[in-house]
Amino acid sequence: MHLVANNVTCSFDNAKKSYYRAFNAVYSKIGGIASVQVILEMLKMKCLPVLLYSTDVCPVNKKQLKSLNMF
Repeated sequence: MHLVANNVTCSFDNAKKSYYRAFNAVYSKIGGIASVQVILEMLKMKCLPVLLYSTDVCPVNKKQLKSLNMF
């Protein structure tokens, strides 16, 4: 979290790193044997919560929202 003048901004860099780490862990286990639908479902269930954790309490501007848009 960074304080800029009177506004509070949040950095999602660590959340993105954690998301990719979670995705790589899931994909390394099931990537070669699972269907695309199963991989996407696992992505939604296991990885997206890692990325979206605490975004409801941080102000998100349009640029940050666009950078979080994975689909």
